[in-house]
Formats: sequence, structure tokens, C-alpha cells
Amino acid sequence: MAGGRGGGVPQPLRGLASAAAVLIGGFFTLSLASNATIRAIQAVTEARRRKFALPCGVCNGIGFYICKLCKGNSTIEWSPAYDPQVINPCLCPTCDGVRAQRCLNCLGKGYYY
Repeated sequence: MAGGRGGGVPQPLRGLASAAAVLIGGFFTLSLASNATIRAIQAVTEARRRKFALPCGVCNGIGFYICKLCKGNSTIEWSPAYDPQVINPCLCPTCDGVRAQRCLNCLGKGYYY
């Protein structure tokens, strides 16, 4: 290959590869731009809803409340027998040890709309 360029890749394949790279880059850029636009629209809509919404009466606008099963202890007392001789502390299955539950009335947002 005296004086040849391209490293042995034929010219039509180089053109096809560069066209594919341009298309893939364009799709990627368009995806990023549309994702950013959608998130901005969602943020504006959410701010508008929050501005005119009523606070949740169940959680007092917080979005969470203390777990009702473990009463905020993160564990419950459990025994496999009906008349237990040994009671084992067990991680609360409702809150998974977090000690709080998301409000089901407002779905954790803290307000109604």
C-alpha cells in the first residue's frame, strides 16, 4: 500500500460509518434535549400544582407519618408459636426499618390537587 490512506477500509464503508455516527449522535442529542425539556415542563407543572394545592390533612402536609405497625421502633416482636416462650425482634415489614410510611392519602407529596 504505497501512499494509500484509510488503513485498508474502502471509501463507501467509511462514508457509511460516518453517516451512521452522525445519525446516532443526532438521535442521542435529540434524546437529551427532549428529556431536559420534559423534566423542565414537569417541574413547572408541579410547582404550579403545589402553589394552589391544599395540604394533606392526614400527614399535615409532610408526606410521611410514623409507621403504624411498629409505632416508629423499626422492629416488631414476633414468635412462630401461638403461645410464645421466646419472642424475637424482627424488622418491621411495613416500613422496612425506616420508621415512617409514605402517606397513602397524598402519595407522599404532602398536598392535594
